[in-house]
Amino acid sequence: MQGRIGIIGGSGLYRIDGLEDLRREKLTTPFGDPSGEYLIGRIGTAELVFLPRHGEAHRIIPSGINYRANIFGMKMLGVSWIIAFSAVGSLKEELPPRDIVLVDQFVDRTNRGRVMTFFDEGAAAHVGFAEPTCPPLSELLYDVISGLGIAVHKGGTYVNMEGPAFSTRAESELHRSWGMDLVGMTGMAEARLAREAEICLASVALVTDYDCWHEEEETVTVEQVVANVQANVSNAKNIIVEAASRFPIARECGCANALAGAIMTPPDQIDEKTKKRLEPIIGKYL
Repeated sequence: MQGRIGIIGGSGLYRIDGLEDLRREKLTTPFGDPSGEYLIGRIGTAELVFLPRHGEAHRIIPSGINYRANIFGMKMLGVSWIIAFSAVGSLKEELPPRDIVLVDQFVDRTNRGRVMTFFDEGAAAHVGFAEPTCPPLSELLYDVISGLGIAVHKGGTYVNMEGPAFSTRAESELHRSWGMDLVGMTGMAEARLAREAEICLASVALVTDYDCWHEEEETVTVEQVVANVQANVSNAKNIIVEAASRFPIARECGCANALAGAIMTPPDQIDEKTKKRLEPIIGKYL
């Protein structure tokens, strides 16, 4: 089964309205359990697979998310494209709260506590990651979002901090001095794993605050974030409905064959246990 659209919901986006033929599927992957049950349904002729990364009641902090299970589950369910929504802080005046940024670059500042590869044992692979999000999918979403009259920015660099605490002022100023655009806690792992799984991914960043650098704005609080998240969620749902009408799209990008030439371990040196565990990802190359 191929050609489904995966939707990963961030803070505030825990369900999608208007899904027909809705059903739930609970999966166990070789990498453990995902954040919760996948909601599978249809908008028009497009089949969608939805998962809130923090769980339906937002019980999982960013460093506690099983990113590998979440993305591997999407692969098991035949997802070819992922639209990942996330709440972020802005590091630039021109990216105000309630705007949307289509991320095209990431910088990782986590403590490596979260595993961001499927190739940690039994086989080694090194995928290209110069363009960490899918350009054609991001372009489609830019057309959709701008067509809805929502303020959207094409491209931006997302610095992935550890969390769950928000930034110190010194961290915020450091990230600004590097020229970063946004700060968040979840985007990098999803992008890396989607690339290894040969799934096209677009990162839709919903700006909720100015982090803590802005002299004229209050230091970021949960209450402030939640208020702006709620305003962004209705936009996100409209984006999903409109985007679904544009699928399927041709997968002529490098995402679809990211593992071609990337697996360093010779097939005859990969043990059967590893082959079975990674079959949904590497099976066509063995």
